[in-house]
Amino acid sequence: MTKRGYHHGNLKQALIEAALSLIEEKGPTGFTLSEAAKTAGVTPAAVYRHFQGREDLIAEAARQGFEMFADLMQYAYDKGQPSALAAFEATGRAYLAFARKHPGHYIAMFESGISLNRTPELSLAANRAKSVLEKAAADLSQHIPPEKRPPASMFSAHIWAMSHGVVELYARNTGATSPFPPEDLLESGIGIYLRGLGLVPQDE
Repeated sequence: MTKRGYHHGNLKQALIEAALSLIEEKGPTGFTLSEAAKTAGVTPAAVYRHFQGREDLIAEAARQGFEMFADLMQYAYDKGQPSALAAFEATGRAYLAFARKHPGHYIAMFESGISLNRTPELSLAANRAKSVLEKAAADLSQHIPPEKRPPASMFSAHIWAMSHGVVELYARNTGATSPFPPEDLLESGIGIYLRGLGLVPQDE
């Protein structure tokens, strides 16, 4: 009998989709390649036609996630133009929206322990997403005197860390509760940060 795995229409993508569902259900270390194959409806041996191990499978899921993430961040940035403030705030909201809509990708990207330098393709995709936020930060802070201006990479890293914290604590059903919606927490946190830099007016 011919094994089904060798006649699967798009075996590689089917395995990635299977991995994403298992990551959401069990976490990035809670499943095996055999489970991914079973979920995809192929034989375990067929997996090795595309991936040498579970880490390679997760890395490809992360790469695809970063490509989607970068596209979303770029769209948010462009939509906020020509206002540098609106563009910057839009990228923050896009971060939260992505984490909610694509939890499997998000976990593969940020919580799997996979190095972003594992493959050149993964590194390139991650850096593309990072560069959008850095560009938004550079645009917004260009009027700060150079001697007082934080590097765009530091500025964007602070916002990235804040966004990630809100996602982890309040947008991923971890059990932590907040009296405010995650979107409001992130927006107010970004506002406090920007006021500290003098980029938005102080509250009256």
